[in-house]
Amino acid sequence: MIPLEWTRPWFLLALIPILVVILVYFRRSLSDFPPRQRMISLFVRVVIATLLVAALAGLTLLRDTQEQFVILLTDDSLSIDDDAQQQLDEFVRQAVASKGGNELAMLSFASSAGPIHSLSDEASIPPPRAVGKISEDDIGNEDAANADEEKQRRDGTNVAAAIEAAAGYIPPGYVPQIVLVTDGNQTAGDAVGAASQSRVPITTIALPSMSEPEIQVAAVDVPAEVREGEPFNVGVVVQSNHDDEGLVEVYRGDHKVISETKQFAKGENRFQFQQSIERDRLAAFTVRVSGVKEDTLLDNNSDIGLVYSAGKPRVLIIESDPNLIRELAYALEDEGIMVDVRPPQGMPESLADLQNYECLMLSNVPATALSQTQMQIARTWVQELGGGLIMLGGEQSFGLGGYYKSALEDVLPVRSDFEKEKEKPSLAMVLVIDKSGSMQGDPIEMAKSAARAAVELLGRRDKVAVLAFDGETFVISDMQPASSSLKISDEIARIEAGGGTSMYPAMEMSFSMLQAVSAKLKHVILLTDGVSTPGDFEGMAQQMASLKMTVSTVAAGSGADTELLEQIARTGKGRYYFTDDPAQVPQIFAKETVTASKSAIDEQPFLPVVIRATHALADLDMESAPFLLGYVMTRPKPTSEVILATEKGDPLLAWWRYGLGMTAAFTSDAKSRWAAEWMTWPGYGKFWTQVIRQVMRKSDTRGIEVHTVREADRIHVDIDAANEVGQFLNDAEVELTVIDPNLKRQLMTVAQSAPGRYTGDFELPAPGSYHMEINVQQNGQTVYRQSRGVMRGYSDELRIRPTDETLLKQIAEVSGGRYNPVAAELFRTTDAIANRPTPLWPWLLTAAAFLLILDVALRRIDFEMHWSRWFGFSPATLAE
Repeated sequence: MIPLEWTRPWFLLALIPILVVILVYFRRSLSDFPPRQRMISLFVRVVIATLLVAALAGLTLLRDTQEQFVILLTDDSLSIDDDAQQQLDEFVRQAVASKGGNELAMLSFASSAGPIHSLSDEASIPPPRAVGKISEDDIGNEDAANADEEKQRRDGTNVAAAIEAAAGYIPPGYVPQIVLVTDGNQTAGDAVGAASQSRVPITTIALPSMSEPEIQVAAVDVPAEVREGEPFNVGVVVQSNHDDEGLVEVYRGDHKVISETKQFAKGENRFQFQQSIERDRLAAFTVRVSGVKEDTLLDNNSDIGLVYSAGKPRVLIIESDPNLIRELAYALEDEGIMVDVRPPQGMPESLADLQNYECLMLSNVPATALSQTQMQIARTWVQELGGGLIMLGGEQSFGLGGYYKSALEDVLPVRSDFEKEKEKPSLAMVLVIDKSGSMQGDPIEMAKSAARAAVELLGRRDKVAVLAFDGETFVISDMQPASSSLKISDEIARIEAGGGTSMYPAMEMSFSMLQAVSAKLKHVILLTDGVSTPGDFEGMAQQMASLKMTVSTVAAGSGADTELLEQIARTGKGRYYFTDDPAQVPQIFAKETVTASKSAIDEQPFLPVVIRATHALADLDMESAPFLLGYVMTRPKPTSEVILATEKGDPLLAWWRYGLGMTAAFTSDAKSRWAAEWMTWPGYGKFWTQVIRQVMRKSDTRGIEVHTVREADRIHVDIDAANEVGQFLNDAEVELTVIDPNLKRQLMTVAQSAPGRYTGDFELPAPGSYHMEINVQQNGQTVYRQSRGVMRGYSDELRIRPTDETLLKQIAEVSGGRYNPVAAELFRTTDAIANRPTPLWPWLLTAAAFLLILDVALRRIDFEMHWSRWFGFSPATLAE
């Protein structure tokens, strides 16, 4: 029996109506041809219709074949060194030479699969990639981005993904086979599971592990948690494939604490160094090995371990002038709270740094002194990790500090915009924005956002105009009341970058606009990022200053003429700002707008008024509290709690819960400018201690133990919980919040796996620090809360590991393949047979075309009459 199949069998149903139509026309035909010829014509038409429908239905001939289609999966990851690459290349050449009439293709893979190459002969073999490290020359040339992307692709081994890609590529009609050439050291995926589901035999070829001289820091073993001052050991594991000598250095944070020369024997080398933690809440111990004689890869010469310390609560105070806040620091330390004081430059730039503290205080720190990343880190720390944040007042805090519409203003319980008092002076302001070609993209968008925010901060009696300039000056918005903020915002949105830079005409126009308006305060904010055509800039600034107008300048980008802009601001009695981050422009404009309006500070002495009783004010005689000499005006947010207010009803102390954490705003200060009399008040230290304890992160390490184990790119977490009397805490709700190095949040519920034990795991997709907030609840109430952190150092791809022959044998076994055959045996004929489909539609259409010619002839020529004429008798007579 001939093996046939229909690829589109539903088309066969069309044959029924077609045959019905043919029969109907046959019966109604008026043809006078002999019946025998008419019947033959009917038969031919039926056959033509059948052939056409069979072609549409995909009639296919199946024939047996033993021709093979083999895909070589070649490991291209960083663990394949020069020796292994040479062995791999030789294997590929031998496979090509022995393939015969079979098909052969090659697919290289690492963390992902690359392009596939068909191999017909040795000339078609793609050149091998350079293995090992990418050189500095590669990183510095014009293909730096591609080189870095290629290095990232090779920094991992995902055998499972490669098997799935290869299995999907093999076409039907061949005996399939996948040949996996690798060292078997996978860093992601489940290769055995992928092999068992592939339904393709997988032959595995083992490549040797790295043979070039290599030394790595294999592990940094530290306890998860220690008591403050308690000695513990930092265990260091150094792996080497040869005998060598080198320097082992241990850093606690940025400080080197150990530096010793050690001998490294071939294999695993273990060292221990005793350490203790005195002040840090979270200490990162980094171990580095250097000065070795022979080494190939440098990325694996360091690793990190994290240690948590339980001790006194710690507060970080960021103050523009640290000397002015020392009295508060001393008062808190007298109450048992450890304090670190830093200038704005010391604002933490990582969650690991902030995790050392229970509370962060910002005292008179402008938003312009902080990066967007720093503010976002502080926000994430409060919202996701339960940190406490307090902002103190000052001439550079809240609205005066440019926090309007910033990441930190979202966190605070008060708003930085406010209604100006009637007696405050009116302001006329001109915003002058450079819209030249160099401002295209993010800079012009940030400038427009800044201008809109500046308009929103102005009072109803204020007026504002917006100019933009390139080679010419354009009036974007005429001088008009700031109450028309929606109209002005729409006009600002139409600004588009392009053209040259001519700044003087814009300054001149702003001067003319301010001359024509009546206001007590007149101010210009000039934003530019380029060098302008010449003009008498200082003369114009001097002319403005002589008429009580002020000029502030914002130099955006390293290409700006900073000296000129700084001189303009100095001459114009304004302020000068520089930023190379477009995202900071809105904060600069917000700060400058509020500062210029001279309306955010009230420096009249007042007594605090208790609005809401709270245990944070317990045992404090607030009626005896002395005067405060000033504060920054703000507005409370709807869901915040106002604890203390000024005599005018403005918030003095307000707080609220934000995510897992808590934030507070104290709109006066805690130093000698406004709190000079408070600093002599006996309740000064106690007041601030109780407020900080109210706001700071709550962390109870009693009754809960956390154990973490890293397996490749995953972390396994075991949480053991017990109640106050030491009994297992069962049926609790345990939530785990994980913050990755990019500040992305992952929330998971951890299931109970044993009495008092809750178990979960999560992935570590990239190197860096991962912070965990563990929240244990029972009956809807939080019982325990604890923070932990884990590190993922360099990729597992760079670790010294022997060839995983066990994995390769398992892959071959579960898929029905072979382990480590020679290349010549790959194409050995087996009993396996494949059905190769051959579509028959070309033959069917050709036959139908020839039959169509016959059908036309049968309908046009009377064959019986012509037969009689040619041969002297008819076919009917012959039949008789």
